[in-house]
Amino acid sequence: MLSGQADAQQKKQSGAIQFVSTFDPAAMAEANGMKLSEEMLARMPKSSKTEFELLFNATNASYMKAEEVEDSNGGNAGPGGGMRFGGFGGASRDLYFDFLDHKLTEVFDLNDTTYFLQTKLGQAAVEAMPRMGNSGAAAAQVPSPPVITVTKSDETKKIIGFTCNKVVITKVSKRRFQNEEREITDLTTLWYTKELGFDFSPKPELWTEGAVLAIEGRGNNVAATSIEYRNVNSKDVNLPKKGTVITTDQYREKLERTMRQMRGNRNGQGPRVMINQ
Repeated sequence: MLSGQADAQQKKQSGAIQFVSTFDPAAMAEANGMKLSEEMLARMPKSSKTEFELLFNATNASYMKAEEVEDSNGGNAGPGGGMRFGGFGGASRDLYFDFLDHKLTEVFDLNDTTYFLQTKLGQAAVEAMPRMGNSGAAAAQVPSPPVITVTKSDETKKIIGFTCNKVVITKVSKRRFQNEEREITDLTTLWYTKELGFDFSPKPELWTEGAVLAIEGRGNNVAATSIEYRNVNSKDVNLPKKGTVITTDQYREKLERTMRQMRGNRNGQGPRVMINQ
């Protein structure tokens, strides 16, 4: 009997959680203070959904974009089926968590090089950088750091079987659009649980405690949809063997240099520069 209980407990220390991320570019633009005409709305892409997967064991986890590809343990495609894709060369970044050392590493490609950027939950280094639009320039300049307020709530709800607590993050920032400074208030609701026994967030900059299973924002939502307890191969949750460690300052310098080059390209100067994020 004791052996059976130990096996059941061990099984629940590893598994896969499926997430769905919904992105509505029009809602996101309006939330950031942009006034959209009917013509602009008609030309903007429609809302889209992307599937992600968190693989975890007792010591490590990885979070990345999912497609119908088997993981190293031969999981079948489908809900809870071990779909693994990875964000190298694409728009997403892969997240790797080391629970024992409390480390979070963002893995991404930049100009054909894979980089490892160590950051912290609640303070993601990549998210602190200027966002680049299709033109290569920052979509909006933030002249001063935003004012962030975290408000806990007694409200709870069940997500994939776990009791989750609610917390609201309010961010007030001043941004300049077309030479006009505006104050933008952004409200984001997090639903987190402590029942999983580890800290995690699908968006590292949005975290207060526990494992975040849902994020509700204006134009950008993420929610866990299912969980399956099963064996997880260690190589699926450990950092890739090849990659270049980069600091926050080095990454910022690379982005700023690339942005300068791309601005020069728009003026007819120099070769075209491609950037993968």
